[in-house]
Amino acid sequence: MPRRSSPAESNGRPADGVVPGALPVTAIDDTDREILRVLQVDGRTSNTEIARRLGVTETTVRKRLAALLEGDLVQIVAVPTPRLAGLTVSAIIGVSVQLKLLQTVADALTERPEVRYCGISAGRYDLILEAFFTDHEHVVRFSTDVLGPMEGVIDVETSLILKIEKFSYEWEIP
Repeated sequence: MPRRSSPAESNGRPADGVVPGALPVTAIDDTDREILRVLQVDGRTSNTEIARRLGVTETTVRKRLAALLEGDLVQIVAVPTPRLAGLTVSAIIGVSVQLKLLQTVADALTERPEVRYCGISAGRYDLILEAFFTDHEHVVRFSTDVLGPMEGVIDVETSLILKIEKFSYEWEIP
């Protein structure tokens, strides 16, 4: 008799969060970490160049990178700057929400093109958003036309980012 999948498995992942065939995080070693450090600085670095820098073969780099990608431990993407899309105003927005509608509001906001980050928070706000806008009028329209009438939204505080001092995807890999 075939085993039924639980609701937690319906997203393709078992209930314990382990991806079938994925490498456990502890499976990466110093060579994998060094490959990732090089790619964090410049994601376009060739396997041949990484191999030269690390003193390993190109095949080693290719296979290890393939395993990291297959194990869903890394993603290699080009991230266009918001400026390229004409989004020159960025804001951090704190949203207080009726708790019974928290997930509904979070789901609706993650669908908005302005929102690049939406996190459920413990603290002053229930949701923290990072959003990008074309101009100040766009911020006003988002606040009044999107957030204002949204069922469950109690309060909003918007902080405009005047100057970005650091924008990075680099962090230490354990």
